[in-house]
Amino acid sequence: MADVMADPNSLQKKEETKKKQKRYPNKNYALKKRLPPRPVNGDNVLFITKKTNFKAQLDKCCDLLTRGEKEIILHGLGAAIQRCCNLALQLEILFSGTCQIEVNTGSVDLVDDLEPLTDELDFGSQIRHSSSIHIRIFRTAMLGSNQN
Repeated sequence: MADVMADPNSLQKKEETKKKQKRYPNKNYALKKRLPPRPVNGDNVLFITKKTNFKAQLDKCCDLLTRGEKEIILHGLGAAIQRCCNLALQLEILFSGTCQIEVNTGSVDLVDDLEPLTDELDFGSQIRHSSSIHIRIFRTAMLGSNQN
């Protein structure tokens, strides 16, 4: 019987701790999102966003592949995953038979800073998770290399 009585109290304590750890700040804090971590930098590494023009992203990828780049790596987070996949599929169509795609998915921890709007409160931070995709597009044959 004592165990049964302890369960409602422990459930109540868990609910209280959940309430204390708010995922989103209230009106006392301003939310400042930090930039996501970048895995690797290089000329052949592209970070796909929803804000950049799709045609410009496609042209940049085509330029890299036609200039002789052996592989390009596309990274997309959250809402940009669909655009990243679409871009990779468009490249596969444009370079038909000469490119292959390797896809890896995962999640990334993103940090947000909580800046207090009043002097009585302390600075804080919160961690949220976002889906991510990493697409490697690599050449299997160069255009015109099979011709005699």
